[in-house]
Amino acid sequence: MVAALHQKLRRELWQLKGQMLSIALVVATGIMTVITMRGGYESLVSAQQDYYQQTRFADVWVAVRRAPESLLPQLSRVPGIALADSRISRMATLDLPDIDAPAIARFVSLPVQGRPLLNDIVIQRGRYPDHAAIDEVLINEKFAVARQLRPGDNIRAIINGRARELNIVGTAISPEHVYAMPPGALMPDDQRYGILWMGKTALEAAWDMDGAFNEAFFKLTPDADVLEVVSTLNGLLDPFGNQGAYPRRDQPSHLILQGELDQNRVMGTAIPAIFLSIAVFLLHLVLGRLITTQRGEIAVLKAFGYRNSEIGTHYLMFALAAVAAGIAIGGLGGVALGQAYIGLYQQYFDIPELHYQISWPLILSAALISLLGAASGAMSAVLKAARLPPAEAMRPEAPATYRAGPLERTGLGDRLPASARMVLRNIERKPWQTLLSSTGVAFSVAILVIGFFMFDGIRYLMTLQFQEIQREDVAITFYEPQSDGIMHELWRLPGVTRAEPLRSAPARLVHSHLQRDISITGLAPDSQLRRLIASSGLDQPLPPEGLVVSRLLAERLGIAVGDVLDVRMLEGQRHRGRVVVGGIVDDFMGINAYMNLTALDTLSGQQQLISGALLSVSSDQRTILYRTLKQAPMVAGVASPDDSLQSFEQEMAQGIFVSVGFLVGFASVIAVGVIYNGARIALSERGRELASLRVMGFHRREVALLLLGEQALITLIAIPLGWLLGYTLAWAVVQGMQTDLFRLPYVVNYDTWWYSAAIVVIAAAGSAVAVRRRLDRFDLISVLKTRE
Repeated sequence: MVAALHQKLRRELWQLKGQMLSIALVVATGIMTVITMRGGYESLVSAQQDYYQQTRFADVWVAVRRAPESLLPQLSRVPGIALADSRISRMATLDLPDIDAPAIARFVSLPVQGRPLLNDIVIQRGRYPDHAAIDEVLINEKFAVARQLRPGDNIRAIINGRARELNIVGTAISPEHVYAMPPGALMPDDQRYGILWMGKTALEAAWDMDGAFNEAFFKLTPDADVLEVVSTLNGLLDPFGNQGAYPRRDQPSHLILQGELDQNRVMGTAIPAIFLSIAVFLLHLVLGRLITTQRGEIAVLKAFGYRNSEIGTHYLMFALAAVAAGIAIGGLGGVALGQAYIGLYQQYFDIPELHYQISWPLILSAALISLLGAASGAMSAVLKAARLPPAEAMRPEAPATYRAGPLERTGLGDRLPASARMVLRNIERKPWQTLLSSTGVAFSVAILVIGFFMFDGIRYLMTLQFQEIQREDVAITFYEPQSDGIMHELWRLPGVTRAEPLRSAPARLVHSHLQRDISITGLAPDSQLRRLIASSGLDQPLPPEGLVVSRLLAERLGIAVGDVLDVRMLEGQRHRGRVVVGGIVDDFMGINAYMNLTALDTLSGQQQLISGALLSVSSDQRTILYRTLKQAPMVAGVASPDDSLQSFEQEMAQGIFVSVGFLVGFASVIAVGVIYNGARIALSERGRELASLRVMGFHRREVALLLLGEQALITLIAIPLGWLLGYTLAWAVVQGMQTDLFRLPYVVNYDTWWYSAAIVVIAAAGSAVAVRRRLDRFDLISVLKTRE
């Protein structure tokens, strides 16, 4: 008897192959999102931790102007410090003949003997520099690739005002420069910014740092209080031109990588959870309805003596066959997409051994959830049918007790054609089934809204940041703070039509028990090249003395306009003062605070100093300006919003667009699966009714209109419901993706609503064509037969 059930199972799986495939694809999308996104996140975390452990990545950094090496043993005895190391690190100009704009490099010293105790480097090509050599350097891998440099090539640098021809002996990567950005920039620029490692003896001679260091870093004990260690180090190093100690969480490269990991944790948890939940819901809904249509077959099996357990096992295998196919497709596809997903990050982050790692517990848990969802949907329908006596179950279900509905009571039904009244009555009399079917389609719409909304947010962010806020053509950064008298020289540069001073001063903002270390940006009171935009979209004026802070900083410190902050400067004489919050702006890149330049000078006790400038430049003079700045020894970097926008699109937006493309593709598959299955099951449920209408003289087109009109109405109900659900989920995604570096604006354009609806409508139309073809092939005699 069991063999007969197996034969029946194979036959019905083949007969329903279209529906089984659509169910399998729905399951596969849920499995794929889990394996791709969550698996990608776990692979990134694993590679990061292994890399940090391999290179002994530090926990605390400190920069000073100059401190003697004899101070390091004293620093290493600070409670909580396990290891201490020091080095020389300076910026210098690179003379690259094929570019007009200045190129810069950070020179980092290597120990006289052995390897760095902390923050070790990993050689990628070539060899380690000879400690006795004064002209051998390693360069970072991404700079080498971008500039097409290899071991054996030479590179020309202007070190402390003197030109040096340096021999490249290899390429390397460092945990401190996983994501290498030039000073003052928001994005990497591998064409014009590199990291060069050189023997300490050579750098000591170049910058007159014999027996001294200007950077130190520390590994802490497991029970150390990081903030306490930072505070102690600041006190010890203040006499040596301390520029502020900071923990690992504020190290620029780690901050960016951790922000990406935080976003991936949200995306890799929330999005797969949504997809898998939808897949399980649809499995329960679709399989339950599908098996309900086999009510008569279940009764016949019972009449032939099959036990409920055998029947239940048979239909459970029926459900699990589709799910097993989905798990196989999703598993293989998820691993392939996971490798492509990690491939994106290999382009952006210099992490060795960054590969997609298959997580079997992750795959098994996703598969188990899908199997349980299928089993629950199948068994609830089987048990309901199995409870009926065979004689009763073999008969069609008794017609429900109907009564006059809204159509009849309002008289609207009299104004509609008969086919429209039949569609509306059927929906009206099965409200729960209609609601569940619409909910399934609405989930597809919601996922599409989430995907397209990310496009909207990225476009809005790029326009706001690089066209509305940063209105300068060129931003200059100096190696060392300059007197504001240099502004007169900048006005005289070729093509400059406007020049505004800029200052960046590290400070600690304290409010109640909360604190944050940031750089306060000092702007000219009448600045036209750097706008501050309030939440209303209007310009936020810069108060004469108060601070204007970004909304995220206000949230982190729990402050509002009018609150008073304790501001502690982290450079110079480390002055302190109390400053009123004068405004809050909506910016989406970084955590920022702005201040009137004159007020910042007063607060810091350092008068008339600037660290950079904003320039408006005639487009036809920009090349000449770049060549002039390239010869200026005090200029550390030149950035352009146009270049930053291009870099942003290449570095961040591309990765997000690919991720969103996955979401849109997966959501489209779910939409097709839901709508097609809904239409096919409705055809099975109403087969006798539709065949009867054909016998009564209804044309094929009229019969198809009854069935497909109902599905169309369900889809139309689902679209606004999906919009509302998607809008809510988009808000949750925005909250979860906030990092100190990047925040996605909560912006949903009209195009998103129409695109999400259009894809679902197209899916519905394709499903309608497939169902219409099947309806046209109806065997009226076999459908109308009743088993007695």
